[in-house]
Amino acid sequence: MVRLFPMDEFFVTAFTTLGLVALAELGDKTQLVCMTLAARHPPMPVLSGAVLAFALLNLLAVLFGASVAAWLPEWLTAMVVAVLFAAFGVKALRDAGAETVEVEEKSGRSVLLSTFVLIFLAELGDKTQLAVAGLASTQAASPVWVGGTLGLAAVSALGVLAGRTVLQRLPLPLLHRISGVLFLLLAVLAGGRAIAVLAD
Repeated sequence: MVRLFPMDEFFVTAFTTLGLVALAELGDKTQLVCMTLAARHPPMPVLSGAVLAFALLNLLAVLFGASVAAWLPEWLTAMVVAVLFAAFGVKALRDAGAETVEVEEKSGRSVLLSTFVLIFLAELGDKTQLAVAGLASTQAASPVWVGGTLGLAAVSALGVLAGRTVLQRLPLPLLHRISGVLFLLLAVLAGGRAIAVLAD
């Protein structure tokens, strides 16, 4: 059996966590959120807000494990996310129906903060946070945090890139409609999750 040096163990754990988390998060709601936000706002504040949210979520997961998510009832978190997504969806659809569609210019700080809050609430207690907490219970905490955060950052970057290259080529009213439908769909899924939790 080959014995790994401490730095070797760090990199093996970090890359294993990165791969697992990135695969689990591909196509997830946060990647869709990054896509739609990046199509309407500058990409760096969107990506920065997402990465900061994931870094904090993973830190909480590593330090406190799955018990952090238990501080708030799961149904309450899901309902807050559902209302938030629904509000974004309705606003996007209203913007699409306006005679002249104007994109509201927001400061980079405002976009960063709204992205951070949206993704933090959406991912609190999600499968990837619980996966990071589970990995941290059997592996060293620091490489799990590094690998998990880098994995989520990579998936978010893919979403931002898709939002800038694909969605921005569409007419603005159509983009608003697509964004609105996506957010409303995510709201329905979050609401269904809340109802399922309450029914148990």
